[in-house]
Amino acid sequence: MKHNEMPVFGNMQGVRVIGTGTSIAGPVACSLFAEQGADVIQIESTKAKDMVRSIGDIWTAEHRNNRTIALNIRSAEGEEILKKLLAESDILIEGSKGGTWDKWGLSDEVLWQINPALVIVHISGYGQTGDPDYVSRASYDPIGQAFSGFMVVQGEPAPRPPVPVKPYTCDYFTALFASWSAAVALFRARQTGKGESVDVAQYEVMVRVQADYLTNGLNYGIQAPRMGIYGNSVCALPNVQICGDGNYVMTAIGGVSTFRTLEKLLGLEGDPDFAEPHAVINKSDGPRAEKIVAAMNEFCMARTAIQVNDELNALKLPCSVIMTYELMKENPHYQARGTFTTWHDDNKDKDIMGVNCIPFFKNNPSQIFRGGPIYGADNDDILSELGYSQEQIDALYQSEVVKK
Repeated sequence: MKHNEMPVFGNMQGVRVIGTGTSIAGPVACSLFAEQGADVIQIESTKAKDMVRSIGDIWTAEHRNNRTIALNIRSAEGEEILKKLLAESDILIEGSKGGTWDKWGLSDEVLWQINPALVIVHISGYGQTGDPDYVSRASYDPIGQAFSGFMVVQGEPAPRPPVPVKPYTCDYFTALFASWSAAVALFRARQTGKGESVDVAQYEVMVRVQADYLTNGLNYGIQAPRMGIYGNSVCALPNVQICGDGNYVMTAIGGVSTFRTLEKLLGLEGDPDFAEPHAVINKSDGPRAEKIVAAMNEFCMARTAIQVNDELNALKLPCSVIMTYELMKENPHYQARGTFTTWHDDNKDKDIMGVNCIPFFKNNPSQIFRGGPIYGADNDDILSELGYSQEQIDALYQSEVVKK
């Protein structure tokens, strides 16, 4: 696909993004731009295909709207092609161990000599600077969760071990931070003509999303415990309840009026243990705690998860079914909003259902015009746009600078 064959849409039309990251974080950051109309060119290694090509449908979902070139950027000719691409681009999003591009002789300063307004986003596990022993370390999603202090509060209470939050939570958070950073840097670069370099460390992203868990730990020495199905360590009523059909609901009960409503629904109104006003019921509340836990369990086990959800929400009690994928497909709200859509996967030559472009833009909506492309699919088109003749392109294949 050539640039002039791409549909024109979105708020990022006219923006070109070059991506060299693998797996999830970098590519997702790029594809968020592509869903809003940017021309995203993903550079894939000629040494090995991206490993996510072999993991389900991740490639077609997380590289949609991309163009792709299989290029050996470590060869002299490949580096020359990379530099030509960057000279005509707005953003580079790369994912590698900290300091890798400096070692390659492709420092920020070198790239700015090629394109002074280029926005460069480095994604790595531990950042581009800091303790040299950490900067050079490899990292994947669960490593970022572990090193950030995020994982230690996930899972069931001790002595059960902490668990990583799935799927690829750290990678997706990192992608969001990377794309946001690239967008704000591009805004400034368009004003000043001067580019920016953004250092996105996976672990720092996860440090950032810990609310008062983190501040309580840093300021007061409080290490938050793992609480499993409970909202906190003292409340008697678990947030997660199993229902009669084997599905689950999540509740969030708090406040005097909320408890009054729930207790009436559960048949506890008039019980002397519930006479005094209370905004919470703690595990230490004796009979009151025991009775509401037992009554809630009985109520839920006598109904399906959808029935529990509907009855509680009708009374304005915060509740949601813990959705399975099948329930999500059939849910009227998912359907009404168009949360799911389909696109064609050229790699498998079939239609794929997945999440739509999120969030929705009213005036300049996102689009999906292709799934993740076949390996090396756009080599010839991209190279011809850079001015390479067919003879030169054939020579690049012969020398394996590019590959299909």
